Parts: sequence; C-alpha cells; structure tokens
Amino acid sequence: MGLELVTNLLEVFTAEDPMAFEHPEGDPWADFREIMRIEWKMDFTYKHILGKYSKFFIELANGKFLATECKKCGKVWAIPRPLCADCLGITRWKELPGTGKLESFSVSHFVPAFMEVEIPYVLAMVKMDGAGTLFTHQLSNYGDSPEAIKIGMPVKVAYAKEPVSHPMLLMHFEPA
Repeated sequence: MGLELVTNLLEVFTAEDPMAFEHPEGDPWADFREIMRIEWKMDFTYKHILGKYSKFFIELANGKFLATECKKCGKVWAIPRPLCADCLGITRWKELPGTGKLESFSVSHFVPAFMEVEIPYVLAMVKMDGAGTLFTHQLSNYGDSPEAIKIGMPVKVAYAKEPVSHPMLLMHFEPA
C-alpha cells in the first residue's frame, strides 16, 4: 500500500529550485521539494448580516426596488447607500419604479462554478429611472443571443419567483 490510499491525489512531483543561481553549492531546500497535490473540497457556512442594506433586500423579496435619496442634496443612489458620497448627508429610502436604460454591459462565457448562473452571463450597468447613478446586476431573458442586447434598450427589474440562496438573487434585469 502507498499513495493509492489517498483517493483525492492529483499528482506527486519534485519542484525545481527557483533560485538555483543563488545556490551554487546545492539547494538548501532539496529535502522539501517533493510535492503532493490533492483536490480537497471544502464547504463553509457563513453567517452574514446585511446591516444598513437589509431593507433593500427585504423589499426586493416584496417585489419593490428601493434606492436611497440624500436629505441634503437630493441625489438618488441606486445602489443604495446610507451616506451620500457627494455631500456625506444621511440618506433615506425611496422606492423606484424598477425600470431603466441599459448604459453598458459585459458578456462572460466563463464564470466560477459557485455562481450557479446561466452562461453566457451578462452583467448590465443600468441607469435606473429616478436615480442619478448606475446599478450593476445580471441581465437575463434577452433572447437567443447576446447580439440582441443593445445599449440604450429599456430594461426592468424582474423579481425571483423561486427560492434563492442569496438575497442578491431576488432580482435580475430583463428587457422591458
């Protein structure tokens, strides 16, 4: 019996001295160059508080899209924030109609497996009606090909109808 006992073994190899030019008398780490590479699946559970942003996600679950409005200067922030980045005034919640215009987008044909999203994944930057900022999120239901996506096209927030693993998945954009 030997290495076959390690069921998740990928390979065993000897690494070269990356600084051999510094060790003309011999590799001082030679005894530690034999490397075992394994595949190790790890599951983690995190408890996370959404803090001052909680109301945004609570209302997404209720089919409402909230932004924040600065009490001092009146700027409307979507993505919401507790403080205005322009004047540092405290903001208040404001419901928006959940519609907007596509300002930019990116199409990705490769995403990390943990994302569990449809491929290609389209990340959209949307100027929400009633807001002075852009909101970045997934664009779905745009047709058979990303070629159908056009800058300036009207979009709307679509709310989840099935259970989700994270509150951010309670919404996505789709053509209006």
